[in-house]
Amino acid sequence: MNPAQLERLGEHLHRLRLFKSQERLEALLQEAATRELSYADFLDQILGEEVAAKTAKNVTMRTNLARFPFVKGLAAFEFAYQPSLDRKQLTSLAACHFIEHGENVIILGPPGVGKTHLAVALGLEAIAHGYRVLFTTAAAMIATLTKALHEGKLDEKLKTYTVPRLLIIDEIGYLPIDRQGANLFFQLISRRYEKGPMILTSNQSFGAWGEVFGDRVIATAILDRVLHHAVTINIRGNSYRLKDKLKAGLVRTEEPAAETQQVGNFQ
Repeated sequence: MNPAQLERLGEHLHRLRLFKSQERLEALLQEAATRELSYADFLDQILGEEVAAKTAKNVTMRTNLARFPFVKGLAAFEFAYQPSLDRKQLTSLAACHFIEHGENVIILGPPGVGKTHLAVALGLEAIAHGYRVLFTTAAAMIATLTKALHEGKLDEKLKTYTVPRLLIIDEIGYLPIDRQGANLFFQLISRRYEKGPMILTSNQSFGAWGEVFGDRVIATAILDRVLHHAVTINIRGNSYRLKDKLKAGLVRTEEPAAETQQVGNFQ
């Protein structure tokens, strides 16, 4: 191949935005000649590499846009330390059928047992499956919506939390929510109801959500929508943060629980 033809091929690849192939063009041509690849095999190779590169780039972009507090997948989760978890259930959820079916995932458990890690891991799986994901804490989301309400931009800001296919709301119940915050939370849940699945984490049982939201009626309305199509995961175990202290015998092992209670408790 003469230099003019090589340059022309590079220009074609650039105009088609096949940047990975453009970058490796000479190496790919040399490899094809060495291996005596057929035209079909050569085309399959360069297009395969291009798709892989674009997929990786898109995953990185969507991961950054998701605003995760950290990036840890299911492979990094210590299931042996939380025997109450059903690993097969988590593996099944990682296939992201719950998103296709519009189901919510609620993860309950005391502080430090890995709720956020599991939520982030499932969020990463969703991104790998091509979904747009957004992560937020309940407190941060309510603060943002409250500010938008006072500025007359509530509808616009609600779209921030309704557009992503999967919304993750972490730490429900860690900080008290006033009546206005509870109403804003309800508005968001109502907008996503049966349209956009969510992953919610909380250190409080459903029976305590009336206190969390400061209003049992609003809490009932929220749970009614959240639990209509939902999978609940209850983690009964010890905090990862206490693991080393437990091994050293510096603290006693307790049996914390965040028991699932029915919505009927509010009625």
